[in-house]
Amino acid sequence: MTTQSSQSAQQTPAWQYYQPGAYASANIRITPTTLADGRDFFYLDDDPEYVSGKKTRELHDPRHLAYRFAPHLDADGNEVPYAAPQMRRDPLTGDWIPMATARMNRPITAGPGATAKGNPLAARKPGDPYQDGEVPDTDYNVVIFENRFPSMVRVPGVPDTVTNVDGNPLWQQKMAGGRCEVICFDPNEHGLPADLPVRRLRTVVEAWAFRIAEISHIDGIEQIFPFENHGQEIGVSLAHPHGQVYCYPFIAPKLETELQHTEAYHERTGGNLLRDLMNAEIEAGERIVMRNHSWVAYVPAAARWPLEVHVVPVRDVLTIDELDDQERWDLAQMYSTLLKRGNAFFDKGDGKGMDLPYIAAWHQAPIHDARRANYRLNLQFFSFRRAANKIKYLAGSESGMAAWVSDTTPELIAKRFHELGPIDIDD
Repeated sequence: MTTQSSQSAQQTPAWQYYQPGAYASANIRITPTTLADGRDFFYLDDDPEYVSGKKTRELHDPRHLAYRFAPHLDADGNEVPYAAPQMRRDPLTGDWIPMATARMNRPITAGPGATAKGNPLAARKPGDPYQDGEVPDTDYNVVIFENRFPSMVRVPGVPDTVTNVDGNPLWQQKMAGGRCEVICFDPNEHGLPADLPVRRLRTVVEAWAFRIAEISHIDGIEQIFPFENHGQEIGVSLAHPHGQVYCYPFIAPKLETELQHTEAYHERTGGNLLRDLMNAEIEAGERIVMRNHSWVAYVPAAARWPLEVHVVPVRDVLTIDELDDQERWDLAQMYSTLLKRGNAFFDKGDGKGMDLPYIAAWHQAPIHDARRANYRLNLQFFSFRRAANKIKYLAGSESGMAAWVSDTTPELIAKRFHELGPIDIDD
């Protein structure tokens, strides 16, 4: 329990842009603090004792960390300024490529390439030999914090101007002035997102909405991308159930391509391509895998991955923070069901399924681009696994030419989902 002064500091603040709905106002408490090196940190509590204020969270980070942007000494003892992440533009594609060399030093605690013991995403463990954890308290529900090893970050005092590599205008470069945050879904470091109760996933949905509402007003951010990497095969360096939020100072290539097509479709037909795709999938019926009051999940007719499901709201919504209370609850329920079915999708012969490696990627309207009006929120969920003992490798055609070759058909993927249980999951 913290002191009375700390309790006063933990009263839920009036956020500048985030507006909690009725459920979040009554059942989720957000407590901000600052980590020892100056990064933002937020507790999102759904435990009634913390929501009521009967209990409070530890705000003090006991680590002795230098200020995140402080200069450091090199091997010769010379002071070197903080190296801001840079990005360079590919003249062949127009894509901006962030180059985050600081990530080479991040701890890896999962898989054969592990370089550290312990878990920096776990709650603090007094007396444990690993004391570099990111969470000040000894327990939590959901937490959000700025990544200690970001791919993109805006550095105070560093101009956000375009210069040329080697003085040649063919190669543009500038500071990768975005933002990277981590969301830990649960304190159980050995748990799986698929095993979380729907109520906890509802808090995760609120975490996405909270951060999107606030970050959308930070200067220089053009696109906010919440996503989840899960599983060693995906390349996850920390096995704790968590996701990330990348905030790009540009529009990422995948979304740019989608915006070009949604805008062209609108100019040609006057319609919304993503809405029309949803309605066409509903009419076809065969590839629908789940439905509830607010959401539809289907295998897209041109699916690339051996397991791929798109989850879309029934109502026209641009970004997660625009969802109402019912839509947020229905999303939490559908996501929980999707994760469970994903784990049951491949049969190893024992009828128990497997811990599915997957990526869950939220595609939202960009923040400033005028084409946002003809876009629509959607979740693209997919796995590299194409059988219980096989991985879909992106080899010559996919990696070299971005020309996809599917190992199955969307109808077979949907058929497998249908075999796992009822399609409708209404509350």
